[in-house]
Amino acid sequence: MLRIIATTALAFSLLSLGSAQAEDRPTLEIVWPVAGSVIELGNDPERAIGVVVRSNFTLLPAGECDGVSQCGHVHMKIDPAGDTCNIAGKPYNSVNSDFGGDLIKARFGHCPDAAGKHAIGVLLADDHHKPILVDGKPVTALVTVTTK
Repeated sequence: MLRIIATTALAFSLLSLGSAQAEDRPTLEIVWPVAGSVIELGNDPERAIGVVVRSNFTLLPAGECDGVSQCGHVHMKIDPAGDTCNIAGKPYNSVNSDFGGDLIKARFGHCPDAAGKHAIGVLLADDHHKPILVDGKPVTALVTVTTK
């Protein structure tokens, strides 16, 4: 009986190790809007929509990860190939570093033309706003949508 318990404990330990290693590779995806969506913008000055992301990282406000390695927040840019949709004086359009979670506000009102074809890009960042890297590349996700 003791041998079965020890074998089970060893198997569980190895299984846990394997799971931890698989989870160590950060993931990030945009759940909504889906690529190719046509989205109606509101009449508010920010012309904002919510972007929902999914990650195997815990998404908390910046500075609240307390050394946890699988923790961070998301930086978002509209039309990330340039800076035309960024908030004035910022290198992004939105972050969830103030609140954490899987919802980020995309502020199309900062774009020269809010309506039209746009790419929404998100980047996974650590507690100190530095990009999370995998194989030397930042963990990102991108979708293209049309706004009207």
